[in-house]
Amino acid sequence: MSDADRAGAVGAPAGGGPATSRDPRTHGLWEQTAPAPPVTAPLAGRVAARIAIVGGGFTGLSAALALARSGHDPVVLEAAEIGFGGSGRNVGLVNAGMWVRPDDLSATLGQPYGERLLTLLGDAPAEVFALIRRHAIACEAQPVGTLHCADTARGLRELQERARQWQARGVAVRLLDKAETGRMTGSPLYRAALLDPRAGTIQPLAYARGLAAAAIGAGARLFTGSPVTGCTRSGGQYRLDLPQGHVLADQVIVATNAYGTGPWSMLARQLVPVSYFNCATPPLPAALRATILPGRQGAWDTRQVMRSFRLDHAGRLVVGSIGALAGPGLALHRDWARRTIARLFPQLGRQFTSSGFAAEWYGTIGMTHDHLPRLHRLGPGMIALCGYNGRGIAPGTVFGRVLADLARGALDDGAAPLPVTGIRPPGLRAARRIFYEAGACIAHAVDAR
Repeated sequence: MSDADRAGAVGAPAGGGPATSRDPRTHGLWEQTAPAPPVTAPLAGRVAARIAIVGGGFTGLSAALALARSGHDPVVLEAAEIGFGGSGRNVGLVNAGMWVRPDDLSATLGQPYGERLLTLLGDAPAEVFALIRRHAIACEAQPVGTLHCADTARGLRELQERARQWQARGVAVRLLDKAETGRMTGSPLYRAALLDPRAGTIQPLAYARGLAAAAIGAGARLFTGSPVTGCTRSGGQYRLDLPQGHVLADQVIVATNAYGTGPWSMLARQLVPVSYFNCATPPLPAALRATILPGRQGAWDTRQVMRSFRLDHAGRLVVGSIGALAGPGLALHRDWARRTIARLFPQLGRQFTSSGFAAEWYGTIGMTHDHLPRLHRLGPGMIALCGYNGRGIAPGTVFGRVLADLARGALDDGAAPLPVTGIRPPGLRAARRIFYEAGACIAHAVDAR
């Protein structure tokens, strides 16, 4: 079977629910293996709610669950399907913190926000895994840590500094030497790795669907296929217009991030969109699976054009990097993935590098100039958060809860983990997107190491 044939066979979810997209390269392996989503339908007619949530990804669903569990009756409006955006397309690494180092994050935000955000995000993976246990979400959860790997002297220095900064805050991260890194990754290429025991991996689309089911079970109302086409305010209420009806709400949480359109497309326009792709092998034989990430940690590295790798529950090896599986990038990034697997894991031989992938997919990351998220007040009683910079799972989950607390009055802006800021679109946004994709293509074309 050719790569194209294999890719064309991954559209229907194993659980029997509706496919998130007709394009098999949007959700790939996660669409194949996620349980069916809860039954939902488009909104029709007039619906009233105290709090409406726009967006059915990690943030919106987490907010809905938190509100429903606190006695509210939120309405969630998802333009497509549950987890359609970045929530259903990513690698599935449940990481603590952001890309920026702890000291840099604190210096950028200043006090009190820097330390508040570090505490919130440091504890975020534990909150994710606690939700999974509490609601029995079947999402292949592996709370066993992650490995940040270095194959150069520069990368090693970066890991040493990250280890120093986290350890100074009392976090039990551990810097592994080459031998231990080789045992834990199964690859001979890396000089060192930083093991973060707080972190882990999940099946992200399954997690999103599980959050949705939990929110509905707690009393939230969730409508899919329900894009918001207009928003007006009158008499202290917001009217959200949809193709077949409208919602009247006292407050609105906007949780659309990089996939936002319609009335809040300006949120997405303040982010530089960066594509990230993944390719998954067929399940590895047990003997080979035991030699690659035997502890089931997810991993990524310190390269400027980073690469990530992990195993799913069935032992498929998932390798990813920056780039879009579209146009000229499709063949180039796919070939890079084959070569990377062969170099990282020579024990696999040609069986898993010359044949086609079982699945391949890509999505969009929303990047801010300082790699930190943004909290916005868009009007009286309307709040939004965006800019996860590729760290959507744990931050999205805890920020959903924070937005819920802000909306129900359990938290005020002054006690939030981020300052409220205005929307500032970046300069040369389109050029930057082209730069990222072109840089990834060049890096993958010349990467023969």
